[in-house]
Amino acid sequence: MTRLIETLLYRLKPGTGREFDRIMHEISVPLHRRHGMDVVAYGQSLHDPDAYVLIRAYRSLDHLRDSQDAFYLSEDWREGPRSAIVERIEASLKAVSELPAASVDALRGIRQPA
Repeated sequence: MTRLIETLLYRLKPGTGREFDRIMHEISVPLHRRHGMDVVAYGQSLHDPDAYVLIRAYRSLDHLRDSQDAFYLSEDWREGPRSAIVERIEASLKAVSELPAASVDALRGIRQPA
């Protein structure tokens, strides 16, 4: 069995990594999970506190699209952490790939402490 994974890499504005991570950990990731999104791993890079990764898993491209449409249009996101997150992002890259479910599970819970 395979899963689609979406890997988001963020280049944050200088000096914002610690606060970005706090917002992700305390507000955004719990919100993702309340909306049924599978956050596999997230956190600051070991080489640079202003580099960040977010990995989410999906059953299919349709599931990815439908989940994200519902989440990003929700009042919870728009009235919640959206602006605090977006204002700290300088650039972002997104890649979607397929991995065996066991590989996705092996990535689960990886998070670098702030």
